[in-house]
Amino acid sequence: MMPDRQPWGARLGVRILLAAILVLGVGALTAWVVALAIGPAIFHEHMLMVETSNPDPEVVKHAEEAFDASWQLSLLLALIAAGVASVLVSAFLARRIAGTLNKVRSAAIQVAQGVYSARVPEGAMGAEFTEMISAFNRMASELDEIEHTRKRLLSDLAHEMRTPVATVDGYLEAMLDGVAAADSEILTMLREQTDRLKRLAEDVSLVSSAEEHRLSMESQAISVAELVSVAQGQARSFYAARDVDLQIEEEAEEAMVVGDRDRLSQVLTNLLDNALRHTQPGDQVTLRTGSDSATVLLSVEDTGHGVAPEHVPHLFERFYRVDTARDRAHGGSGIGLTIVRSIVEAHGGTVRAESRGPGHGALFTVELPRHD
Repeated sequence: MMPDRQPWGARLGVRILLAAILVLGVGALTAWVVALAIGPAIFHEHMLMVETSNPDPEVVKHAEEAFDASWQLSLLLALIAAGVASVLVSAFLARRIAGTLNKVRSAAIQVAQGVYSARVPEGAMGAEFTEMISAFNRMASELDEIEHTRKRLLSDLAHEMRTPVATVDGYLEAMLDGVAAADSEILTMLREQTDRLKRLAEDVSLVSSAEEHRLSMESQAISVAELVSVAQGQARSFYAARDVDLQIEEEAEEAMVVGDRDRLSQVLTNLLDNALRHTQPGDQVTLRTGSDSATVLLSVEDTGHGVAPEHVPHLFERFYRVDTARDRAHGGSGIGLTIVRSIVEAHGGTVRAESRGPGHGALFTVELPRHD
């Protein structure tokens, strides 16, 4: 909804023009008063300096009258010409300034109404206006991206929740109708589906908190060996049950990092879980550590399904799925790698994924600042 049109006298362009006219009027009046006070006296003194022993008073008077008439007429015409030129220039500048601000106002109204694609065209009104327009367009672009992410997140959440909710609803309806009995198998299945929904809610909450810089962390110095030991202990039984070989190659046992122990442990746990979901019995997963003077490296490499090159850049996006590498049937929430990226970035680090293609496994590498 557009705001009511402003009264004529309240518009910025009109006010700028009136201000310019006022300044011009004060300047013209000042120039006239100064010329009137000083000009005739100076001319009279020069007339008395004429080299003659007996100057004719009538001649002096006539000359002074001619001077008064000429300077007043000349000054008046000059001020009128200057005034007209100044008004025209002021009107032009006021129109350009008001036009630029109206474009910003129109775009701001569209953004306020949810049209985040609105942009202000670049202009040539000076560095300040250029910076303002650039800042506004960046803001609108970020809001547009946030809105796009929000819509995609809601759509993905609805998709992720549909299966467990439908499963629970179907079995509950069957039990109410007496078609199915609440035996241990059905109750276990219902518990698994509700646990899946619980994990999904917790994971989404964690990612949102991290991306909004609200992730609670208790930072302390932690040894890399401790992180690896905890992750290995949590994953060992699951890997054994799937007949997947878990290897540990440590080259940074003494290295230290600063961060939240539980969060960083969750990074390795999620990477190991992701690798396990995308491997087959007989495959191998290797957890490696390394370091240099400034960085600690933590990597998880598997010999499993692998990822096509076009999918690799999107692996850390929420709910991104690849048919052969991120199958819903494997039971993940769909944002495990998003959680990894969020936690790593909250610790000032980076994470990247690599794969030579389907059937060649995948490598995930985390880089964290080293603490001495």
